[in-house]
Amino acid sequence: MTFCLDSTIIKPENNIDIHSAIILLHGYGGDGKDISMLSLNWKRYLPNTVFICPNGHEQCSINPSGFQWFDLTNDDPKYILEQSIKAEKKLNQFIDEIKEEFHLKNNKICLSGFSQGCMMAINLGLTAKQEYSCIVGFSGKIINQDYLNSRKKVSTNTLLIHGDSDQVVSSSFLLEAKDFFIRNNINIETYLIKNCDHNIPVEASSIALKYILKKI
Repeated sequence: MTFCLDSTIIKPENNIDIHSAIILLHGYGGDGKDISMLSLNWKRYLPNTVFICPNGHEQCSINPSGFQWFDLTNDDPKYILEQSIKAEKKLNQFIDEIKEEFHLKNNKICLSGFSQGCMMAINLGLTAKQEYSCIVGFSGKIINQDYLNSRKKVSTNTLLIHGDSDQVVSSSFLLEAKDFFIRNNINIETYLIKNCDHNIPVEASSIALKYILKKI
């Protein structure tokens, strides 16, 4: 099957049966190959899991060799929200294709992402008709709390990890997101990584893996 988004796909070795999927969404200017590096360690502990890492549906405005989920050259909140909704529709189509191809339901799918990809994973995971296995987000935030609050349908278990020295997406957004999840009675775990900028260090990857193993 051809998916609506070009993707890096890492299937289980030796044709082992697929029981679950982790969808990894890259950050602004990145691509599926970049974010797929997380699977190098995770797949050893998740032998029946397929890792699916799509490229964003748009070429990045400031990095033509990379992709974006929404444009960041215009910082108008209304514009960003509109563009993120377009990306959300494309990703929902993509996820439906994944579910059909691998015969999976939402409760066997983890949505994960870095930065802009984390923002998309949060929106997708809370506005779906059925809960996902979990959301695992790195260095992101909630794009628009009021809009998300009005559209929330499910309470997917969520882990958010952020670096305390992040100069791109302030770690204060982690606290804002945690408050949103608590107010909406969604099971949330958060970790603030010391001396960490805008990246995913080994510590964050290990914390995420332990969480996923409990949920998927």
